[in-house]
Amino acid sequence: PVRVIVPYAAGGGPDVLMRQFGPRLGEALGQAVVIENKVGAGGVLAAQFVAQAPADGYTVLMGSNSHLIQKALQPSLKFEPVGDFLPITVIGTSPTVLVVPANSPYRKVEELIAAVKANPGKMNYGSGGIGSGAHFGGATLMSLSGGKATHIPLKGSVEIPLSLLRGDTDFAFSIAGTVIPQVKAGKLRALAVTSATPLKELPGVPTLNEVMKNELTVQEFWFGLWLPAKSPAEAVNKIYASAIKALADPAVKTMFEAGGNTVTQSSSPQADAAFVKDEYRKWAEIIKLTGVTAG
Repeated sequence: PVRVIVPYAAGGGPDVLMRQFGPRLGEALGQAVVIENKVGAGGVLAAQFVAQAPADGYTVLMGSNSHLIQKALQPSLKFEPVGDFLPITVIGTSPTVLVVPANSPYRKVEELIAAVKANPGKMNYGSGGIGSGAHFGGATLMSLSGGKATHIPLKGSVEIPLSLLRGDTDFAFSIAGTVIPQVKAGKLRALAVTSATPLKELPGVPTLNEVMKNELTVQEFWFGLWLPAKSPAEAVNKIYASAIKALADPAVKTMFEAGGNTVTQSSSPQADAAFVKDEYRKWAEIIKLTGVTAG
């Protein structure tokens, strides 16, 4: 069987998504696909495991920009996201959404920024932890706007909407799948999305890049399939073709969208490798801009 190593806990969003996608990938491959969780150190343990696995095409990493971020934050980590792996294809993306409570006075990003700048250090934003997407979203907004707000690391990303509803935090960047239902229910208000283009699920909500005019505000969580470096070309090509076939299944699109993700695919493994390399550069720039450190 082909093993897909998932760096996230069983039952979490990315794990559920891969367990839904795995059987479709297996059908396209014509062999069993087994999902294994290797959790720890922000995805680092899974990456190190796959980097050291036999390069025979049977051990695949669910690679994501989290691996690029962790390596950029901690250069001493014993794996190289660009060098130790052969990216095959991106399979899905999910942006974050800048949200405030529904009873907040702010209806536009500009209004929120003006309030933060008028009250330096007095407003705050929540995140699922240091170095998370929500942390970088808030830190990037503050760095580019010249505002100063307090970062509140919560126990996990699922706590973000709750902290807003309780009034513990003033704004946050939360993963789309988590907050879109809250926005549609009228509990939260969306001010912007960090995707490259607007989300059809949030009509009328601009991208943060439209407002800030800076590419570093495009911050999407993406995930894909990576093989260890030196894996045979036939394995790369077979898994790529099978993944593209599986992604074309309308049921896969439905499952992905139910979790706030968009089915995405690379035009070739070479294009995916170029994408990963460019994302690594971009996230290094975001880290430099925001001054976020590992701890």
